[in-house]
Parts: sequence; C-alpha cells; structure tokens
Amino acid sequence: MPGMPQKVATALAASASIALLATACTGQSSSGADDDASKDTTINFWHAWSAPSETKAVKSLIAGFEKAHPNIHVNIVANMTDDKINQALRAGGDKAPDVISSFTTNNVGRFCSSGALVDLNPFFEKADIDPETTFPKAMNEYTQFEGDRCSVPLLGDAYGLYYNKTAFKKAGITSPPKTWSEFETAAKKLTITKGNSYSQLGFMPNYHGWESTTDHYFGQFSPTYFDKNGKSNLADDPAFEAGFTLQKKLVDELGGYRKLETYRSKLGDEWGPKHPFHTGQVAMQMDGEWRLGMAEEAGTDFEIGVAPLPVPDDQADQYGKGYITGTIAGIAATSKKQNAAWELVKYMTTDTDAVVGFANAIHNVPSTLAALKSPKLNYDPRFKTFLDIASDPNSTTTPASINGGTYLVTIQQLGYDYESGKEKDLKAGLKKAAAQIDTDIAQAK
Repeated sequence: MPGMPQKVATALAASASIALLATACTGQSSSGADDDASKDTTINFWHAWSAPSETKAVKSLIAGFEKAHPNIHVNIVANMTDDKINQALRAGGDKAPDVISSFTTNNVGRFCSSGALVDLNPFFEKADIDPETTFPKAMNEYTQFEGDRCSVPLLGDAYGLYYNKTAFKKAGITSPPKTWSEFETAAKKLTITKGNSYSQLGFMPNYHGWESTTDHYFGQFSPTYFDKNGKSNLADDPAFEAGFTLQKKLVDELGGYRKLETYRSKLGDEWGPKHPFHTGQVAMQMDGEWRLGMAEEAGTDFEIGVAPLPVPDDQADQYGKGYITGTIAGIAATSKKQNAAWELVKYMTTDTDAVVGFANAIHNVPSTLAALKSPKLNYDPRFKTFLDIASDPNSTTTPASINGGTYLVTIQQLGYDYESGKEKDLKAGLKKAAAQIDTDIAQAK
C-alpha cells in the first residue's frame, strides 16, 4: 500500500516527541466563523501525505469537493509534518492553512487545549450531524479532548493479526487464536529453533518487534488510562498489569529477551520487502491494515491469513475488537474563512462517497459507519477484517492528553525495562510510571 510506511513512521516519531507542539498555544480559541461560504473564496489545505499515489488521491478528493462547491477553491500543500503545521498555525496569515490534517492522533489533546484548532461541535450542530452516530466509537473518542471536538476522523488504521497459513497447517493449527492463551500455545507450536536461534519464530513479542507496542497490546485488554479526575490509572486498572504480564510471559516462553533481541537484530526492516513476516521468519504478526498490501507486493510464498487480535480469556465474548487510530482533520483558529473551511472538512469526513473514494484510493479504513458498510468499497476479502474491527463498538484507542503522547512514552519505557529485566517489580514500576505521568501532565498544564 503505497506511502503507508511513511505515514506510520511519521506518526510514531511525532507521538514520541515530547517537545512537539509545545509551542502550539495560539490563544486563538474564538470561532471567528463569520465568513460567507457561499461567496467566491480560496482556502488552504495542508496535509501530511507525500507518496505520489497518495497526493494524487488527495487531489482527486479535493476535485470532488470543488465540483460540489464551485465557489470554494482549495490550495493544497502536501508533506506537512505536525511541527510545520504548528508553526503555521501560530503565525497565521494568508498563506497559513485554513484546514489541516495530521497523522498523529496523540497530538489531539495539544491541538485542542492550546486553541490551535477550533471546536467543531458548533459546526456539527449547525449542520445537524451527530458525531456519535456518524463515526465509529474509538474514532469519535480520539478526535476530542475534555469536551472540545477540535478534530474529526479522516480515514483510520486498525490493528489485527496476520498469520502464515502454511506454517499453521504444518503445525496442526486449524484456525487463528481467539484468546491470548490460545495465542500463547500457537506461538510456541510455530516456533522452530535452530542452534541458539530460530528457523521460524511463532511471534516476536518484544516491544521493538514491528508494531508490538504497549498501546497495541493493551488495546485488547480495554484499559482505562485515566480516572475521572484525569489521574493516571496505570497502577489501579488491572488491565495494565495483565497486559504487561502477558507480554513478559511470551518473551520468557519463546526464548527470553536476549535470544529474541539477537534474532530480531538480524531480521529485515519493518517497511521493506524483507520484513520477517514476508520472509516466513516470523509466523504471526501484529500489524495494521497496510501490511496486507505490502506482504502481497513482497511476493510471499505462503497464503496470508488475517484475523482480529486475540482477547483475554475472560473477554472471549469481545473477540473481534482491536486498536484503532488514524488521520485527523481540523480547522485553524487563525483562519478568517472558517465557514468555507468547514464545508471542506464536512465533505472530506462525512460525505459517504467522498470517504469511500478516498479509502479506496489509499487503502485505509473508512472513518464513518456509513462508509464502512458502503457497497462501493473495493478491497481484498481479507481486508474486511479491519473494516469489522473499525466498526466494532468494543474496539479501543488511546485517549488524548494535554501533553500529547508523553504518557504513552512513559508506559512504553516501563515495558522496555520490564521485558529486559531492568525492572523486576511490576507493581512498583506501574506506581512509579503513574506518578511520572501525573507529574508530566501537571507541568504541561
């Protein structure tokens, strides 16, 4: 799926940057929506896509909008990262964006709390559009912060399980695992050692193992990251301890941290054709919807299976859920043309045919419930797994925070320390990390 690797890499880099958007405080929180959207006008749209196929798809999307709104002309600026967008939002002016899109949902809290993007609730109300019934639950959640809906979903990403059907058959496994205990059994059956290494590893559980991050693991446990007072729930919600414990058990049972890291260091790049799932060196892979196209393009010599990720044994009735993230769009608070900008945002994110056409073009998951069910969607039958995950009300995401993804970096660091043996007392580690998260948030405020 052309360009997808750069999208994900960009989002991960942005979410890990503690300083990113720290200067986003524009103070421009008033609506400023007094322009006449029926008059001839030109607005600026900045987005982060950069691959030729993606920028072509964006141009096609905008052409559809301009055909429906002949009086509104759109200047498109591609390959804009969050830091570039932030600088422009702060500066304002005629060349600054009126509408922006970002790959980094982790920055929604910063965008909203700083006033860099306007609250879209009044626009939705005026248009008589109910976000609760328009967007999938998880997408609806990650586009707002403390009641401020400063962003809206613009296509999404869903995480599932890829598995090597040939390897499954050889191991006598007849279906993908639905619970973590089934997954643990399958991972061990699929692991074939070779000397002090592996000729085939059932699953790479380590947190650096190509998308096997703490937030992706924990999404299957449906954790509550913050309590009603905004304090970290890391040490109080048993879902986190269960998630860390599961991952550590997989690490220990599949060979131990050092052996797994040694093997991982010799495997192919996540975004290249020699990804270890493509080559058969890893039999199961936690990944997003883009992996299917990449694996097919790499020319695997086995049949690829796709399924939802497993769930905890005591949540077996919720099998089918997954972790959701995606691209967001919003309107700049510095824009003098917010009503015209809203017409573009509304078209790109709520017009069913527009959403479906864009999803077909860049192979992302549609971001409205209507688009997810549209007969106009074109996809490999296996891709439907991700459509189902996106529309599943039990699917989860990570909540917005005033300091972006800083709390996720803290949790991930605990993961690195615990899997490697640096942190031996999980409960103590959870309490320490929770205190750090609360301190960081208090300082950000």
